[in-house]
Amino acid sequence: MKLLSVRSLFLALFFIFIASDVYSVTLKIATISPEGSMWMEKMREGAKKVADQTDNRVRFKFYPGGVMGSDKDVVRKMRINQLQGGTFPGGGLATFFKGCQLYGQLMKFNSMAEVDYVRKYMDKYIVDGLEKAGLITFGLAGGGFAYIMSTEAPIETVNDLRKQKIWIPDNDESSKGAIKAFGINPIPLSLVNVKPSMQTGAINTIATTPVGAIILQWHTQVKYLTNMPFLYLYAALAVNKKAFLRISEPDRKIVKTEMTKVFHEIGTQNSIDNIKALEALENRGIKFVSPSKEATEVWRDKAKSASESLVESGILTQAAVDSLDKYLADYHLNTNKVNEE
Repeated sequence: MKLLSVRSLFLALFFIFIASDVYSVTLKIATISPEGSMWMEKMREGAKKVADQTDNRVRFKFYPGGVMGSDKDVVRKMRINQLQGGTFPGGGLATFFKGCQLYGQLMKFNSMAEVDYVRKYMDKYIVDGLEKAGLITFGLAGGGFAYIMSTEAPIETVNDLRKQKIWIPDNDESSKGAIKAFGINPIPLSLVNVKPSMQTGAINTIATTPVGAIILQWHTQVKYLTNMPFLYLYAALAVNKKAFLRISEPDRKIVKTEMTKVFHEIGTQNSIDNIKALEALENRGIKFVSPSKEATEVWRDKAKSASESLVESGILTQAAVDSLDKYLADYHLNTNKVNEE
């Protein structure tokens, strides 16, 4: 009888151990964000809350500063389960779902108010598309508007741009297709190779957000900024769905809640920081170049052709583009009604 009790206790402890091991998950996450940046601080805060609320059953292990390589490297490591996730710019997620590049249409938006309105309706399209492709995200963190920045010459017109050596992310088919509509053959590089290539002159023109330029230290090479929103950028933390489902359902809810808060906070802070960063770039002596009305019209005509080429090439669907355009039109209609009142 005593032997049976000991055996029963052993089995009970064994199954408790097995159960706790099954639901104990460490998510290894790669990011290009450097240690000490706002992104890393926010993600670490969220990770701590998750660990505390799950009694350490769910932990995040971050690899900051691009130590895991380019987006392509991170995707490859996710496929072999060396990593369970990473933070990616929208274009970097196109490997999984092409619709991620919907917001990356050049000069589609003129203001953050437009972006905020459209995103209320269209973010779900991107999030759902990624989940169907096997990735769990926690909302999209707005990165703000990217501006054209150059190291050698001011860029006011499309012809000025054509004379430059222009960088695009190496896995962003949307940017590649769009920029070619301007009559340009861009130079694809991973993010970690941008600054060295600017230093050697291999590239002399980039498009990024003011915050991105400062965080990644690209602004140290820049002399001119074309003061015209070129495209809207966002990023997301994407986790392999299979890895995520290894977490117990109650703990998944905690992860979702806490990390969604984190990425909402990051997006909000990015909006504030980009305004300050734009001022900082100007104060640093970077010359702001404002295209004329005539030059801006040419930019917009080319941007429209670029969006059409993305549909023709199958990168974006016409239905998704039409939906975005409808919400954009609704925003202007509602804004005009308010102004008339």
